[in-house]
Amino acid sequence: MNKPLRRAAVFCLALILALMGWATWIQGAKASDYKEDPHNPRVAIGKYSAPLGNILVGGEPVTGSAATSSTLKYKRTYKDGPLYAPVTGFSSQIYGSNQLESLYGDLLDGSDSRLQSPADALTRDRAKGGDVATTIDPKVQQAGYRALGGKKGAAVAMDPATGRILGMVSTPSYDPGKFSGSSAADQKAWQQMSADPDDPQVNRALRQPLPPGSTFKLVVAAAALENGLYSSVDEPTDSPDPYTLPHTRTKLPNENASAPCKNANIRTALQYSCNTVFAKMAVDLGKDKVKAQAEKLGFNDGKVDTPVRAAKSVYPGDMDEAQTALSGIGQFDDQATPLQMAMVTAAIQNGGDLKTPQLVDKLTDGGGNTVQENGPKTYRKAMSGRTAEQLRSAMQTVVDKGTASGAKIDGRTVGAKTGTAQHGVDNSGTPYAWFVSYAEDGKGHQVAVAVMVEDGHAARNEVSGNGLAAPIARAMMKAALP
Repeated sequence: MNKPLRRAAVFCLALILALMGWATWIQGAKASDYKEDPHNPRVAIGKYSAPLGNILVGGEPVTGSAATSSTLKYKRTYKDGPLYAPVTGFSSQIYGSNQLESLYGDLLDGSDSRLQSPADALTRDRAKGGDVATTIDPKVQQAGYRALGGKKGAAVAMDPATGRILGMVSTPSYDPGKFSGSSAADQKAWQQMSADPDDPQVNRALRQPLPPGSTFKLVVAAAALENGLYSSVDEPTDSPDPYTLPHTRTKLPNENASAPCKNANIRTALQYSCNTVFAKMAVDLGKDKVKAQAEKLGFNDGKVDTPVRAAKSVYPGDMDEAQTALSGIGQFDDQATPLQMAMVTAAIQNGGDLKTPQLVDKLTDGGGNTVQENGPKTYRKAMSGRTAEQLRSAMQTVVDKGTASGAKIDGRTVGAKTGTAQHGVDNSGTPYAWFVSYAEDGKGHQVAVAVMVEDGHAARNEVSGNGLAAPIARAMMKAALP
């Protein structure tokens, strides 16, 4: 063979080897990427080729599947869609999925390797979809949804001893079944939801951090007790009334000008929600100690997974003393989700031991066999048992004699804290109403609740945690306790 032919042969062989290598790489290393690419129509065809597994509440499915006449043979259906949308999320043939529908998509559609039998692995057949059993108590969920009614807001109820989320409500909500298919009607429903100025698709319980207002005073009180600034909730504080913000001429007032806030102890300061006491307390502690206590309770953690990831709740670090004072009353740049404030209350109720919040109890295969079971996990020791006991006692005083009377339940021990968070330029916006509470029946049953009402339709002077949010918390607590 002459030299030019030999070169041509070598070049062609190199091309063949390169092509074979490329094909092998595509089929091997890149196979899963193409398989999972949402733009690959085979992904959707496979996913909706058979009925999906279900998401369960109280042991009963709140999802289902219905046959269609299209290439995608089945579409997702929902029972009480708006009620459970903050829990399930959506699964749409056009718009994909989110929340539990997305996180456990492989389990629900049968492609999870844990569901495959040896025969399935050999034939590459898709197994029957598995189920996701949630921790939601349908009575608690329904009570919160009814109580929120037409208000814009959210509520979370937790079992403090286990971290199980018993209720997670966000309103206004949406019906995920209206756009689960691929018809023109589904597309119109999606467009209407997306254009709604109230953002019904936002899970306000997990994904919308807002200023927590006076409910954050519980965090500052915990920091004061944990760091020895005060020995008990009944020791008088060093608190002038009014309090001038450090290095300014701005005087911080109390909501109730006649409240006995001057040098008030923590119990009285929580009872009357004294801004002056907790602003001064935050400055006396210093921003670093308040921040450390807040972080023990979950603030500044961007990886709180329920398993749906919650937005990060923030206690800022870069502040001067005046800003630290405002942060001590849940203002300045403080941000918290309802889940975060439920965690604060749960830690206080559970003796300072904060459990990781959990929305999923277990996963099962298509035959009902358990694939994964989630037990209680400790998130952090957030405070000492004595500090938690002191704060529970003070929160009970807030209910019995203070601003949280709307949470009383006959025959139950209830503690709570109200909050009204200012926002907008020069606090011109309608305030957010907050309410955090716990209840126990003395027989081992307990619940912690956080409620936020973001109601732009209420008159400014009608917004209060006790007026707007307390009835919602009370309804959920009553539903949770036998």
